[in-house]
Amino acid sequence: MERESLLTLLMLLLGGIALQPLAMFAPHSNPDAAERQAWIRLWLPLAPALVTVAWLCGWALREPDPVADRVDQWVLIGACLPFAAVLVRAAARAAWALARDPSQAGVFTAGLLRPRVTFSPFLARTLDDAALEAAWQHEQAHARHRDPLRIWLAQLATDLQWPWPGAGVRFAAWLEALEYARDDEARRHGASGEALAAALLATLRHTNALYAAHAESGGQAMRAQARLVGSRRALQKRIARLLAPMPAAQTSRASTRTWLGAHFALLLLVAGVLGAVYGDPIVRELLAWIA
Repeated sequence: MERESLLTLLMLLLGGIALQPLAMFAPHSNPDAAERQAWIRLWLPLAPALVTVAWLCGWALREPDPVADRVDQWVLIGACLPFAAVLVRAAARAAWALARDPSQAGVFTAGLLRPRVTFSPFLARTLDDAALEAAWQHEQAHARHRDPLRIWLAQLATDLQWPWPGAGVRFAAWLEALEYARDDEARRHGASGEALAAALLATLRHTNALYAAHAESGGQAMRAQARLVGSRRALQKRIARLLAPMPAAQTSRASTRTWLGAHFALLLLVAGVLGAVYGDPIVRELLAWIA
């Protein structure tokens, strides 16, 4: 079998298996957690799969093309089919999210690479100046952090963990934490909490029944926009937070995020080196077992 074809099949099979242990774990929903912590928890189940893929890439670097070992490719393809189906489903839903019309959201930020804020003409006419400014500051916070791209990637990561319900729990918790964080950032930039709450309620009244049904389901419909109105089930708590005194700003942990990213990149590099050095006998045993 060609080396690249075998590598692809092994990445599907072993990467899919490595993803399952953490993906099946259903944590308690904790929207009060800091947005960055919720973001890390959302992606954590994919870490073993990425390490496995890095290890296989290291193995492939030293493997001859075509692979000399006898491989029953149909057995291998059959074993990969469930994971391939999950991957195809995730890719299709990601493409559908980009094609959906977001105009029903009223106020939203769209654009994966160049985020832009869009207001419904009706809301732009009916909101008072304070509410309009508060909604603008909230969406500008989404644009600064490229949240449309992050939401799209988070949905893709969640779909790769299908059908385990824990992935949806992590995604919903992160979406709630994201809206809390952007509300707080808007208030730090001068928006009034009361005005932002008024903008939320006005937007909710304006949006149609279809969007309300999507929001009622926890915001799980595929989308590639950051919307002023997020999960309807969290709206009451969100309004209460906006009417309460401004919470203390959390200290920036950019250095911690950089540290985590650097260490994970180092882990992937080490996995690749180990795959190059020790991968051949392990893969041979695996292929012999499959054959």
